[in-house]
Amino acid sequence: MIRRTAFKLHRYLGLVAGLIIVIVGLTGSLLVFRHEINHFLLQSQFGQIVPQQQQVSILSVIDTVKAAYPEPKFTLSFFELPTQANAPIRVELESENQPTTEVIVNPYTGKILGDRISQYAIMDIVYNLHNALLTGETGTIIVGIAAFFLFVLSITGIILWSGWRKLINGFKIKTNASIKRLNFDIHKVVGIIAAIFLAITGFTGFCWNFYAYTQPIIYAATFTPIPTKPVSKPAKGKSTIAIAQMLKRAEEALPSAKTTYISFPTTPESVFMVGKQFPEEKEVWRSRVYLDRYTGEVLQLRNSRSLSLGDEVVDAFNPLHFGTFGGLPTRILYFFVGLTPLILFITGLVMWWYQPNNSLAQKRRKLEKLNCK
Repeated sequence: MIRRTAFKLHRYLGLVAGLIIVIVGLTGSLLVFRHEINHFLLQSQFGQIVPQQQQVSILSVIDTVKAAYPEPKFTLSFFELPTQANAPIRVELESENQPTTEVIVNPYTGKILGDRISQYAIMDIVYNLHNALLTGETGTIIVGIAAFFLFVLSITGIILWSGWRKLINGFKIKTNASIKRLNFDIHKVVGIIAAIFLAITGFTGFCWNFYAYTQPIIYAATFTPIPTKPVSKPAKGKSTIAIAQMLKRAEEALPSAKTTYISFPTTPESVFMVGKQFPEEKEVWRSRVYLDRYTGEVLQLRNSRSLSLGDEVVDAFNPLHFGTFGGLPTRILYFFVGLTPLILFITGLVMWWYQPNNSLAQKRRKLEKLNCK
């Protein structure tokens, strides 16, 4: 009974969501090396950056960008420091009713190398295709559902795997067998090797795309209070305090961590956020300081060295989804895992085509008989 239910789920979910899962898988393979590809594309478009001993200050870069792209047309929204010696500083500017402009700056000279519309950058398009099929909120929901289907497909695939009784035979591919048998062997071997990784990426992808619903469950399951969203408190006659003061207070809040990015407030209630990275960390996004834009008060401190269990679980999604938890070897593995939905979809279609009770297969056999006469 369990196997029959699993078989039906596996077949029909694969047919319904297979093509979307293939698109998400292929784009996911590219996103595993997103930073390297983006770095290469930036160098190709804006030229090589020669590392030097000293980088220019954050404040001087902000002044340069503001002078070249003056307000009120442009508003500073994001500032990212380079993670490699030969990488540029990226500054994002918002413009009313216009796409975000990304300004590329040499971190050693402070010279503006050029700009581009970020949503038209190749890797941003790949990411939006992966996350939302380039169709906004509707696409996010569709991909989230497909991710859940991928999770179910992985679990049912493990249940249906024919190698549980004879383990060695389960990993054999008979290359000298009929096309039908060869196709089945490829499906079962590729499927069982990739199943656990596809289940992980499917589950984490589903949780991300439906985060408003899954977040309370994650924090409740870990007995952790949900972090409150920090907001600035607008007051009559008060204006945003100087960026230099914000950076100083963020430095005081996490003195042993370096600044990696800055998110600027773009609405009266939004906050000034400074991303931090401790020396032992590989990620640049886990530690953050949230400050009131009018007073500079630290509203919330996210210290990766003392995170709650709920925060740790949520933070684990990124390395598990993109395979960064084991460095380059696991990233290479995940690159190939992203290709497996295409293989499984094609072999699954062939298996479905050859099913005796498949109406299309019956028509195919009738045509074959007619051709033989």
